[in-house]
Amino acid sequence: MPNRVLILCTANSARSQMAEGLFRHAAPDWEVFSAGTRASLVRPEAIAVMAELGIDLTTHRSKSVDEFAGQEFTYVITVCDNAAENCPVFPGKTQRLHWPFEDPAAEQGGQEQREAAFRRIRDQIQARIEAFLRSL
Repeated sequence: MPNRVLILCTANSARSQMAEGLFRHAAPDWEVFSAGTRASLVRPEAIAVMAELGIDLTTHRSKSVDEFAGQEFTYVITVCDNAAENCPVFPGKTQRLHWPFEDPAAEQGGQEQREAAFRRIRDQIQARIEAFLRSL
């Protein structure tokens, strides 16, 4: 079975969506998915800052973790504390990892300030994924 990763956050709108795109880009032979404890919409700021790296999130949609119930994953990675606390149990030998990142959607400033917050978190997520893949 190929390595399968599920990245979880609360709304599946920003951090988990960016992580999914970055993970797929860094490990194209892995199966990578993202979901939320409650689905919403993919944030336009996430789409914009990922496009700066040539990663297209325009076809992504916010998904509920319930869509993945009963599936086996090599890793389930939570990127916010709420998802870590409410993460369901997955079958098999799933390894759970918790990588907490600030929520860029909480930024209250103008468009430039919001995108700067999304870039900062995007870059932190990218560095964490790269370090994780190097450690394997």
